[in-house]
Amino acid sequence: MQKSDFNYQLPNELIARYPLANRVDSRLLVVGDNALSDQVFSDLPSLLKAGDLLVFNNTRVIAARLFGRKTSGGKLELLLERVLGDVNALAHIRSSKSPKAGAIILLDQGHRCVVEGREGDLFKLKFETSIDTVLDAVGHIPLPPYIDRADESLDIERYQTVFSQKPGAVAAPTAGLHFDDALLQQIKSLGVDIGYVTLHVGSGTFQPVREDDLSKHIMHKEWLTVDEQIVQQITQTKAAGGRVIAVGTTAMRSLESAAKSGVLQTYTGDTDLFITPGYRFNVIDAMVTNFHLPESTLLVLVSAFSGYQRIKSAYQHAINQGYRFFSYGDAMFLSYMPDKSQSHEI
Repeated sequence: MQKSDFNYQLPNELIARYPLANRVDSRLLVVGDNALSDQVFSDLPSLLKAGDLLVFNNTRVIAARLFGRKTSGGKLELLLERVLGDVNALAHIRSSKSPKAGAIILLDQGHRCVVEGREGDLFKLKFETSIDTVLDAVGHIPLPPYIDRADESLDIERYQTVFSQKPGAVAAPTAGLHFDDALLQQIKSLGVDIGYVTLHVGSGTFQPVREDDLSKHIMHKEWLTVDEQIVQQITQTKAAGGRVIAVGTTAMRSLESAAKSGVLQTYTGDTDLFITPGYRFNVIDAMVTNFHLPESTLLVLVSAFSGYQRIKSAYQHAINQGYRFFSYGDAMFLSYMPDKSQSHEI
């Protein structure tokens, strides 16, 4: 399949630039085999049953955007992609001219870091003080580029899931943004189990596929961990006939990466798994997900999960019905309904 197969035209006004007042008030498009159902997110419990397992990504977004200047006075912007320790990180740098190794970057409130070199498209940085201290003092919430506004105080809470625990992401696992504590309690009261993986979402999640031929696309790497507890929960759920439901593409990719051999097992490390139509899913039976960018790896993934034509029709329906798109937008509930004719995972 080609990149252009996953393009669509989205009216600018359907990009959600702010969250709704209440998380659970988002709309929920339920995609069935031959039907679409317009619901609200608070209806999600009606789609679940006792014995199901919801798997969430408990990563926590860090204040990874920093503004500074070179010693020459030129302004620049940093986006930390990965924190490597107390004072070391890999980052994207936006400036009129890329800084060279040895360059000092001056940040607000007297904080500083030095460029130690490059690692591919990323810059290796060393801070003079703890990165946590710097981010707490002068860091900004790294809103996605399509939101097209500066971060505000409301984003500190709302661009974060209520169950976030493990700091390290530079983008939110957005399907989880629709859940509040009351909805989680309601779901648990139904006899639905809840489990967690951790995948630190990178900024590469917003990058479109650059190659026309999907088989040539190089996927960005993200760090994840799937521990023994979630492996046991999934094993028990499957044995009892329950469904494993991923909340978001990051939970999906975590579990499928850990089951790439065909058998789910614990895993900690990087993943660059690119799921395309024809991929045989090993773990997930259904998923909750937001609406994704045109020509993105995430749109390719959900097309692999529920069928290319089915997703294409669902997106057109959502546009026609005025659904809100992307990180602060509405959600979908998908079951595993792949197209049988497409090629395997790349």
